Amino acid sequence: MSESGNGAHPRPSLLRSASPSPDSPDGTPDGSAARFPGPVPPPPARRRVLAAGAGAAALLGVPLPVHAAAPEAPSAPAPPATPRPGGGAGPADPAPYAPYWFPDSLPHGTPGPGIVWRSLRQWTPESDPDLAHNTATVPLAARFTPVPPHPAVRAGQARIAALVSFGPTAQNPSQGVATADTYALTHWAYIDELVFWGGSAGEGIVLAPNAPVVDAAHRNGVPVLGNVFLPPVAYGGDLQWTRDLVQRDALGRFPMAEQLVRVAVAYGFDGWFVNAETDGGDSALATRMREFLRALRAAGAPHNLRITWYDAMNSTGRVGWQGALNPLNQEFFEDRAGRVADTVFVDFRWTARSLADSAVLADRLGRSRHELWAAVDTESRGWESAVDWEAIVPRGRDHVVSYGFYRPEWTRNHLTDRSPAAFHRADDRFWTGESLDPARPAPGSGGWRAPATVVADRSTVAQLPFACSFNTGHGERWYERGEAVSDTPWSHLGLQDRLPGRRWVVDTAGPRPSVTLDFARAWRGGSSLLVAGRLSAPAAVGLHGTRLALPRAGVVEVVHSADPGSAPAVVEVGVAVREPAAPGEPVPYAWFAAGTAVPGAGWRTARVGLSSLAGRTAYGLAVRITARGDGAVSWRVGALSVRDGTARPRPSAPRAPTVDAAAEQHGTAAVRLSWRRAPGPVRHYELHRLLPDGSRRFLGGTCGTALYLPAVGRAGRERAAVFEVRAVDELYAVSAPARTALAWAR
Repeated sequence: MSESGNGAHPRPSLLRSASPSPDSPDGTPDGSAARFPGPVPPPPARRRVLAAGAGAAALLGVPLPVHAAAPEAPSAPAPPATPRPGGGAGPADPAPYAPYWFPDSLPHGTPGPGIVWRSLRQWTPESDPDLAHNTATVPLAARFTPVPPHPAVRAGQARIAALVSFGPTAQNPSQGVATADTYALTHWAYIDELVFWGGSAGEGIVLAPNAPVVDAAHRNGVPVLGNVFLPPVAYGGDLQWTRDLVQRDALGRFPMAEQLVRVAVAYGFDGWFVNAETDGGDSALATRMREFLRALRAAGAPHNLRITWYDAMNSTGRVGWQGALNPLNQEFFEDRAGRVADTVFVDFRWTARSLADSAVLADRLGRSRHELWAAVDTESRGWESAVDWEAIVPRGRDHVVSYGFYRPEWTRNHLTDRSPAAFHRADDRFWTGESLDPARPAPGSGGWRAPATVVADRSTVAQLPFACSFNTGHGERWYERGEAVSDTPWSHLGLQDRLPGRRWVVDTAGPRPSVTLDFARAWRGGSSLLVAGRLSAPAAVGLHGTRLALPRAGVVEVVHSADPGSAPAVVEVGVAVREPAAPGEPVPYAWFAAGTAVPGAGWRTARVGLSSLAGRTAYGLAVRITARGDGAVSWRVGALSVRDGTARPRPSAPRAPTVDAAAEQHGTAAVRLSWRRAPGPVRHYELHRLLPDGSRRFLGGTCGTALYLPAVGRAGRERAAVFEVRAVDELYAVSAPARTALAWAR
């Protein structure tokens, strides 16, 4: 590998993904972000508009298109609104979307279909009708680092950032979509910072992340940054937007810095990625930018917000990508007064020499060299990307700097088969490596260097109760207690479990079975853990790294099932009360019998008492199966939990559910609902439809207290659609329902 940096065609900047292109008529970044499918609405017909609560008149003040009659689906986008000249929507679109803005002044002309031009300077939380739908509620969890599964893996050195486009800038749904074809990121254990990537000159250049992404990331201890993208002139950039961003008021303050902090605090995310690529500035503008970053840091400090600076603008005020930390750009990282940005994303022009020099300069400035992210472009070729890994994370010596993946959602976008199972096979290979076992990486040092072979995984499982139903945050149907209660595909990352960080460490003296997250059957959510293959010896599958203090009445429960045609299997649960002696050493599990999996017997729950381990700490959880007979095993884990076995109260119900706004057409309604938070700890809320025959149908879920339903269909001649909202706790116990109803037009 030569010192050409990131490959034969190093990327000059981040502009390509954050700007519309001729291949992107919808204005999505580079045309590569997914378009969320939805039916074209029928021509306007008789409509009924209902409005209640603050802001409803603004939301539904005019007739709006809704989907044609169909079964209810988890939150999906409504059709685009018709734009008015000069910005703003025509017929009101009731669907909430991830917010985006220009700093102050708006572009000339008229926005494209479905795009609304907004000024961030004019935004207030009180005037935001979508605030409840876009606010993340899961706090950022603390993380710890288990002993690595392989000696080559380094803890406390290089870290990984990821710049991910989860959807288009405009009309990116706030709360999930009615399809399983989404980038359902689950390998949070290797990520230290996620940037919600997007923005374009034709839509908006300040982009806040949507709540499901933030909630999933926070549950796994990963901070999420919004994106401030000042595009190149060739891609529609206007230097006035840079000046708007760094303007001072009459008192010398930076109003846009204060607004960015207000946005992050209101929506519940962790800071900003600042990417200034509009050329034409001078040293005075560069000084103003540095002062703006300082003001942003000072205003965000009480809220623990962070800043990542992209290597574009330098101290001359011009855009000159350095591919390094050097005297031309170091003042945006650290100046004479101290820290300016928390991290720097080093442009794709880096070389082995420039990264080595950058690390030395960071050391000299008194900063960690691992606060520099060397850009690694995976948008086009994924694990086939040509990367000089020895320049970043060399074998046999300390890591030079950290690195940042640009567009790892390639693992979904390049697929022909984009089923959930196919996506997770590809995503596991990207993050874990070709062997699909971080304890046994594939031999050889060339080619793709998967994160699991380099960087230690992290975990947040440090407090009881803990439960995992192996739900990835999307699926082809929704299951409760092993039964499908919705056949509609869905995606909502906020409902994702804390999944095992290592995919998958398998210890066996015989052939290694396949271990996958599977979507054909589940106990709860959309997926389960499937172990399949012929076993000539017991096979142990490592699951979560933990730091759980075990009480006297501690119990571990595993819900499992053998598929029809599977060989029977003896099941055991492993709990480690010591850590491995060194990286790469086996985890010392103590094994407890958990019954036998018999094909055709359905889901079984095994409950194991842990009184013999009282007062000790559980450092890891695992399962082990031993086949009975010569047939192949096809065995599933539907849920795993550890808790205090003493009686636990049922969660309290949410309060005052309300239909805030609805629009009806042809017996189908688009509906906004909200409720007041239930007292006590709540993991998330689930919404069901109570049908006239007494059955219940799952509609969606959220960690917040508001949910949008795009297509609620009338059931026969019912007079009202009845909705039930339940609170769900960490062990997936559900509250009594709180009900509200939408009366249908006669």
